[in-house]
Amino acid sequence: MAALNRLRQCHSTGTAVATLHTSSHASAKQHYKMLVLGGGSGGIAMSARMKRLLGAENVAVVEPSEVHYYQPIWTLVGAGAKRLTPSGRPTASVMPSGVKWVKSRVQEINPDTNTVCTEDGTQISYEYLIVALGLQLHYEKIKGLPEGFEQLKIGSNYSVQTVEKTWKALQNFKEGNAVFTFPNTPVKCAGAPQKIMYLTDAYLRKTGKRAKANVIYNTSLPVLFGVKKYADSLWDIVKRRDIQVNLRQNLIEVRADKQEAVFENLDKPGETKVIEYEMLHVTPPMGPSIVIKGSPLGDEGGWLDVNKDNLQHNKYPNVFGIGDCTNLPTSKTGAAVAAQSAILHRTISKTLKNEKPDKKYDGYTSCPLVTSYNTVILAEFDYSGQPLETFPINQAKERRLMYYMKADVMPHLYWHGLLRGVWGGPGPYRKLFHLGMK
Repeated sequence: MAALNRLRQCHSTGTAVATLHTSSHASAKQHYKMLVLGGGSGGIAMSARMKRLLGAENVAVVEPSEVHYYQPIWTLVGAGAKRLTPSGRPTASVMPSGVKWVKSRVQEINPDTNTVCTEDGTQISYEYLIVALGLQLHYEKIKGLPEGFEQLKIGSNYSVQTVEKTWKALQNFKEGNAVFTFPNTPVKCAGAPQKIMYLTDAYLRKTGKRAKANVIYNTSLPVLFGVKKYADSLWDIVKRRDIQVNLRQNLIEVRADKQEAVFENLDKPGETKVIEYEMLHVTPPMGPSIVIKGSPLGDEGGWLDVNKDNLQHNKYPNVFGIGDCTNLPTSKTGAAVAAQSAILHRTISKTLKNEKPDKKYDGYTSCPLVTSYNTVILAEFDYSGQPLETFPINQAKERRLMYYMKADVMPHLYWHGLLRGVWGGPGPYRKLFHLGMK
């Protein structure tokens, strides 16, 4: 009932504002020149940049979470190589000083009146809006979840509540099938579902259990990885390590009490297969924020509809987007956010001067594919799926140096570079490499 009352309050306030149109900020409780929705990597990075551009008093961030997580490290947490606690820091510690932090959840966006309503009924108006709301995990779309996580043999590296369950399931593994899944939806960090598979294989070999294990990767995709250069290397790895890969298989049900996973053959709808497991890692279906999906800002699929070159909204020129919530046709990764942040900064700077954006985002994204406890294949590519590599070496090969970057260098750059708005740009690893060469 309380949530319903807040929603009614939001709608009633929004109606009043709608009659005022351009003077909406006069009746709103709060008004900012730049309003940022979301306090994840994209939201914090852009709020830091906007603070320098506009002044802290002109910037606000709407974010309900008290803790900010560096999620890319959860791949290693699920494999026991890193601890969970250091992956999170108080949101207050990463919020740019002086910027207004609105500790609430976004309830409604009305771009026609330049207003946002939060879950507690607060009305905020803006001149410019950056949407960085990420995406939503939908474990509930798999029958038997999320309640199935109460069993000890199921984990998922995509949630703070379930990532340590992956490590427990791996430690408790005795013999049988270790099953890993990739859903039939867009996902963030598309390489992560198989990274934990390679780490599991390595752990079982280290502990002498691999001979009694069947490592199985069931993916909804028709390929192992979307970029051929890296996919060829990954196929060599799975063949060499005797890992079973089944394409076009989508997890639709988990029977935790029986330790059974049910998959649908996407090439033959209605045809299912049941696989018994000793360990199951679930990558959940994912989708756009319900707030964007229910607003004029979303495309047909519910993703934020932005220009793929400059990240400006295709319909509302004072609205911009960054990260996982957008419909940019590239993989959703932290490295992509780093690249996008500099382009978006430039776009906004030009827009504020009534000038045309002059920098284009080429779709750069990166996926450090962890293949063992000390090796990584660093995949970097653009919109067209063409490699866009940083180092003068073949990055499709497993390398210890790349693991060190993934495990130790990148977290430092995240906390002290990206979130402070001082690291990023087209090919952020390339920028790092060039700095190191000077």
